[in-house]
Amino acid sequence: MPELRRDPVTGRWVIISTDLARRPSQFVRSRVVAHPNGDCPFCAGHEDRTPPEILSYRDHENHWQLRVIPNKFPALRVEGMLDRAGEGLYDRMSGVGAHEVIIESREHKVSLAQLPEKRAEDLFWAFRDRSLDLKRDTRLRYILLFKNHGEAAGASEEHSHSQLIALPVVPIQVQEELDGGRRYFEFKERCVFCDMVRQEAAHGARVILETEEVLVMAPYASRFPFETWVVPRAHNSHFETAHSSLIHGLAWAVRSTIRKIERVLEFPSYNFLIHTAPIQDGPLEHYHWHLEIIPRLTKVAGFEWGAGFYINPTPPEEAAQFLRDAGL
Repeated sequence: MPELRRDPVTGRWVIISTDLARRPSQFVRSRVVAHPNGDCPFCAGHEDRTPPEILSYRDHENHWQLRVIPNKFPALRVEGMLDRAGEGLYDRMSGVGAHEVIIESREHKVSLAQLPEKRAEDLFWAFRDRSLDLKRDTRLRYILLFKNHGEAAGASEEHSHSQLIALPVVPIQVQEELDGGRRYFEFKERCVFCDMVRQEAAHGARVILETEEVLVMAPYASRFPFETWVVPRAHNSHFETAHSSLIHGLAWAVRSTIRKIERVLEFPSYNFLIHTAPIQDGPLEHYHWHLEIIPRLTKVAGFEWGAGFYINPTPPEEAAQFLRDAGL
């Protein structure tokens, strides 16, 4: 059974995943599995090679277009009680949660940027549907929705897919955003994300594209070259309450932005993730959900690990200009 352990200095929780246990000799560089012989478990016709699906979207002929399945090697497991305990000054709890895979297409070689618009939109509907379902489990406090694309971003399968991990704790990075948003709101009585959207839209230098629903921008203090945020214009703290026109606009914007990134940076590996409010909280005035896209162009090295500082060699204003000029 996986286990969560809390760092007594920083308060950061770590998953000790016994299901992924490796001997020293097994720590070799992981590579994306391409399945050149056509034996990819995510492709249509190979459904018996994956755990039973939790959710699927199907066409009028009952062919699945998107499937959600449990991860075969989950970081956390849905079975069991939280079993919180202390060991002297240390805190731990059993690794209760959920770890799911969203298979975005029947076809092996199609990327998210290449999917038809409706199929790309289905990914965000699946994120929303699964979040609403898991939200009913009161053991769970946070759901991270993310995609790893390419070897440098941590993808293990070539077939395009995204993931969902539901946690019994709020990740420290999200908590820092929540706390920062609360401090800003207490001082100014406004949401800091709403203020960023208004200022960036008015200023324009870091705007990549904008629609009625979302603003796509290079954040002012970008940690990584070509880091990109997609932020809804209307205030909303919880992704899972997004309405249909926002889901449609989000999918179009993310797909278009990834196409720009691929065109400018020649198909880099990337991660994207959705930061949303804790699922058991009600609407929050001080927090605003958003999606972050991080092309994997540089490596985090000793200075970054040691200081928590990032060195970004590309000013966000220049990155935004490159992406604006790339077309749709």
